[in-house]
Amino acid sequence: MRLLVIHGPNLNLLGTREPEIYGKATLDDINKMISEHAKNHEIEFFQSNIEGEIVNKIQEASQKKVDGIIINPAAYTHTSVAIRDAISASKIKTVEVHLSNVYQREEFRHKSLTAPVCVGQICGFGAKGYLLAVDALL
Repeated sequence: MRLLVIHGPNLNLLGTREPEIYGKATLDDINKMISEHAKNHEIEFFQSNIEGEIVNKIQEASQKKVDGIIINPAAYTHTSVAIRDAISASKIKTVEVHLSNVYQREEFRHKSLTAPVCVGQICGFGAKGYLLAVDALL
């Protein structure tokens, strides 16, 4: 199975950015956890702070015959119709992941534009949420 893991804006700062909310694991730590957990599968990792690059990557995934996408759109969760539309157009099973429980945070974080076009949403379990997403897609 071929999986694409997309990390959105500011996730490159994990480990140092608000560790009381996002944990102490770095993005490299999370990617290594995912690789070890899904060692018999092909996984590509991508991180961008730029909305259009994320849209392009989702569109490319359709061409590459990716079987599933795990995406943490981060702040774009609440603002990006473009990412939502790219997920929907891709027809690829996608799971939305958030490290924190967005529903226990500021009210503006309670609305996800991307979740309705995903097969599911996992939030509040820290880095382990990515492993749950892998299991869900497999």
